[in-house]
Amino acid sequence: MGRVYLVGAGPGDPELITLKGLRCIKEADVILYDRLVNEELLTHAKEGAELVFCGKSPECHTLQQEAINQLLVEHAKNGKVVTRLKGGDPFVFGRGAEEAEELFNHGIKFEIVPGITSGIAAAAYAGIPVTHRDLSSSFAFVAGHRKNFEEDNIRWEGLAKGVDTFAIYMGVKNLPFIQKKFVEFGKSADTPVAVINWGTTTVQKTVVGTLANIGDVVKTEGIENPCMIIVGEVVKMREKIKWFEELQPVFSSEVIE
Repeated sequence: MGRVYLVGAGPGDPELITLKGLRCIKEADVILYDRLVNEELLTHAKEGAELVFCGKSPECHTLQQEAINQLLVEHAKNGKVVTRLKGGDPFVFGRGAEEAEELFNHGIKFEIVPGITSGIAAAAYAGIPVTHRDLSSSFAFVAGHRKNFEEDNIRWEGLAKGVDTFAIYMGVKNLPFIQKKFVEFGKSADTPVAVINWGTTTVQKTVVGTLANIGDVVKTEGIENPCMIIVGEVVKMREKIKWFEELQPVFSSEVIE
């Protein structure tokens, strides 16, 4: 029986993977990797390793989750060392728990290797701290879309009234709905919002607005997935500490309205 590593590859910058994650890539006989994994990481695979693309986009899944689970089980039962390489962290909207459960059900040994999630990293590269002593003592990760178009079950009122900063994943298409819910349950329409496209990569682009106008800003600027949406007063810190754009200003622009 082989072994499976469920590895978080980080948010896009290949240097943000952990040392353990890199070791799992180097040891693997088979690597199953997602769309948002920087393919530069695959150059560390050993000679002869099998590379399997499992990419998912909002409209197209190269492999369904059930098929990915089956591949993990089959390769491990064939005695292979398998690395499942996932963007960000495997347990933050990464379906890592579903894959781990499937491996457990088949008696296959596995390890979880955490990765840096984009909710923190993309914000940091945009010059936005998710916590700040004066501005934010709490933050939440929020899914911006529902599984299989299920009815929304997010407790928007509790979030809007009880949390300072929000990192919203996969929410660009639902941005008007997200704006409406926050304002409906008490967030000021003037609350700052940042939308970070391809965070931590050389093509990162950040636009900034408020809960009142961020949907229009995103539409005007042609921003599409993959994006991270940050909501909260901490977005204002970007004016002082947007360090990444200072390194490569050609790759980023900002709109404030």
